[in-house]
Amino acid sequence: MSQPALAVEQLCVRFGGLTALEAVSFSVAAGEIYAVIGPNGAGKTSLFNAVTGIHAAHSGRVLVGGHEVRVRFGWRAGLVLGLVAALTAAAAVLGINATELWEAAVNHHLGGRDFPWATAGAVAARGLAPSPWTVVPALCGAAFGLLAGWSILRTTRRTPELVARAGVGRTFQNIRLFRDMSVRDNILVGLDRRLASRLWQAALRTPAMRREDAQARGDAAAMLALVGLAHCAEQAAGSLPYGHQRRLEIARALASSPALLLLDEPAAGMNPSESRELMVLIRAIRARGVTVLLIEHDMRVVMGISDRILVLHHGQRIAEGTPAEVRAHPGVIAAYLGREEGA
Repeated sequence: MSQPALAVEQLCVRFGGLTALEAVSFSVAAGEIYAVIGPNGAGKTSLFNAVTGIHAAHSGRVLVGGHEVRVRFGWRAGLVLGLVAALTAAAAVLGINATELWEAAVNHHLGGRDFPWATAGAVAARGLAPSPWTVVPALCGAAFGLLAGWSILRTTRRTPELVARAGVGRTFQNIRLFRDMSVRDNILVGLDRRLASRLWQAALRTPAMRREDAQARGDAAAMLALVGLAHCAEQAAGSLPYGHQRRLEIARALASSPALLLLDEPAAGMNPSESRELMVLIRAIRARGVTVLLIEHDMRVVMGISDRILVLHHGQRIAEGTPAEVRAHPGVIAAYLGREEGA
């Protein structure tokens, strides 16, 4: 049995005394279009932010493709002790040298003589070039400290970088494009994670870098063609109509070749015609082998394309099932759909 594309287990997110998500669990099968719905404030965007590492979860697990997105190097925690011991030894000797320099300067100055530059220079030289008994611990301590600090930082939470490397892309409820950059350049930003050229290669414009740049531009053109924006490649992203900006953000998220794509209210602000085009686009994305998880308030979109739906209310899961099952669920009608129909 294949692993689910995404599994969320007992996820809790709290902001001080406010609970945004309380023990939420669900799984999304590979190749599925899975929707998350609920009233405003239900915790939908908090769920996305916790999955993608923007907000740290209070408890629970998030597994992508059966693996928890987290760097684990338990043995490196022991390097902190090595850092403390090494730097303590190095600081002791360097501190002795600094004390000697201070005492020499004060004694000579109080005696009415000029500042002892020669003595100060000699002491400083001993401090900067001490014996191997201080050089070796200092270097080892610095190296161990960097490794240990990096490890501890990365194991405390999922970071967006690690989530992207695990094959997860996302869009945002509020469009976050580089408005002054061209449409093509926005896609190239999304392709950056797939590029292997180093800084020196870019500076020297090596043949390998030029080949990679040409490939990236070809991939960007393919992404723009997929979302119907090939004719807008040279325009500034901020000059596009609202619906086109939504499509561009989806294309930028797809540029990193995610296996799982999270769409946060992609139909927000769209007219019925644009919403129908969006549904066609989401189905085309699924046809490319990408699993789609979306938050949406437009029930025509949700019911029209979703394989399964999760309903949240006040940070808790109240229903999950097919569109038909969710539509008929009394709790959903009371908490969400009924309010929409009454409004």
